[in-house]
Amino acid sequence: MEWMNEQDEIGKGYGMKAGFIGIDLGTSAVKLILMDEDGTIAKVVSKEYPISFPHPGWSEQNPYDWYEQTICGIKELIAGSDLHIRGISFGGQMHGLVVLDGQDQVIRPAILWNDGRTAKECDYLNHTVGKDILTEETGNIAFAGFTAPKLLWMKEHEPELFARIEKIMLPKDYLAYRLSGVHATDVSDASGMLLFDVKNRTWSQKMCEICGVKESQLPKIFESYEVIGTVKPDVA
Repeated sequence: MEWMNEQDEIGKGYGMKAGFIGIDLGTSAVKLILMDEDGTIAKVVSKEYPISFPHPGWSEQNPYDWYEQTICGIKELIAGSDLHIRGISFGGQMHGLVVLDGQDQVIRPAILWNDGRTAKECDYLNHTVGKDILTEETGNIAFAGFTAPKLLWMKEHEPELFARIEKIMLPKDYLAYRLSGVHATDVSDASGMLLFDVKNRTWSQKMCEICGVKESQLPKIFESYEVIGTVKPDVA
């Protein structure tokens, strides 16, 4: 995700050395790295946040904690640095389910990749829908960690919350959305949601129908190396 263009011009005018931030949203902490244009690491910061297990086999986190700790980490990362930040990239825990309403508020705690509540949903997908169809549509079969079974679980057990969903995203993409305002994901992570047609590099209409979601609720898909947008002025 590229820094704001006007800031780029300011940096060039002063002959400042370019810097780049990498953000890895892990399960126990967010790890941030600052490096210069030559690849020299200037600083590394790690910020922890809690994880909750409300029932045996469940694993959840509050997306607001990710954002707050990421912002704290960025401030610490660039404090005292003379590097001109030109770009930010994201990686992190895959498959987790983050859902927002029409006001961009988090509807429920994120259901993480290591959450095991979806055995019934996986059985439905693998044996009622069928592994052949899943493989044809997504290149995968259903596993408990994937995003699609989580949506089916939410549809069954939290229908009122499910009905409020406006945006569906993965954990690292929530950070990118908060910083840029762009609802996006990359091909690599999308391939683990069990909603993505890997062969045609687009969302699977059949899987959307099976899970009761609309394509408009899903993020725009980018290649991993593509720029998705610019940092919002209030964040910058």
